[in-house]
Amino acid sequence: MLSCRLARIAFLLLSSFVLISPSPAFAWGDEGHTAINRTAALKVPPNMPLFLRRSADRIAYLGPEPDRWREKSEYALKNSQEPDHFIDLERVDDLQEFSSGRYEFYQWLYAKRARLAEHSDDYLPERVGLQPYITMEIYGRLKAAFREYRRLRQEHKPTAIVEQNIVFYAGWLGHYVADASNPLHTTIHFNGWIGDNPNGYTTAKDIHWKFEGTFVAAHLARLKFADLVARPAMLQDPFHDYIRYLRDSHRLVEQVYQIEKNHGLEGEGSPEAIDFIRHRLAAGSQMLLNLWYTAWQESAEPAPSQVKKVP
Repeated sequence: MLSCRLARIAFLLLSSFVLISPSPAFAWGDEGHTAINRTAALKVPPNMPLFLRRSADRIAYLGPEPDRWREKSEYALKNSQEPDHFIDLERVDDLQEFSSGRYEFYQWLYAKRARLAEHSDDYLPERVGLQPYITMEIYGRLKAAFREYRRLRQEHKPTAIVEQNIVFYAGWLGHYVADASNPLHTTIHFNGWIGDNPNGYTTAKDIHWKFEGTFVAAHLARLKFADLVARPAMLQDPFHDYIRYLRDSHRLVEQVYQIEKNHGLEGEGSPEAIDFIRHRLAAGSQMLLNLWYTAWQESAEPAPSQVKKVP
């Protein structure tokens, strides 16, 4: 009897802990990330390798993968990639053009930090966020793997191993592209409005997960968005096109707060909330598909080191 009572007390304590513990700020939760990746995979056109569409289940599973690397029990892993999930664009609004390499970006941030007398640590790279850089680095891995796939096929060699790499890179890439489609991953107002607040937006530290996690999981059937995702388009400049995509997402930050202020994220949700989130999920899936397609097309060109110089 005593052991039963102790077990019940332990269960109640554990339940209370779960209820009061804050949810982690993961963009879209498992449901949104999975849906974005799966939708993109099922939209892969016939002029891309067929194994990508056939791997839709694994690509979908990989959507939330980087969020599985954020446990405190693997501190070095968590610490090393936390800034990859976001970028606070307000901190860099005076940056005329992003450098294409992360280390040049670090230099710019440290130079800005050195000029500031107050709040200078807000401009450390890990505070500002590195979202576009991890995205382009995985994009580069994907393109290199596509290039290797083409080479092996041309030489009539097995491609199964490189196909596994391609599927992993494609799914991994999807996580960060999806993060960026969520406006709250582009702003200092990522979880409650900060500073001057003339419109009276919430300052509570729950809007992030309420928007991207709880609401999406509860209304996934109503948020289907495949009809909003078109055939892939070739990106002319993947890095700068991706920066524009981030900025487009950032322009919608206040709309998220307006929806919350109008109680659009409560209960069944408002039509505005459903439509807004459908379009943001679709934006993530579309950009992911465009990046895959562009990587595939660009992989047909030899790497610069492989180009033979004309004497």
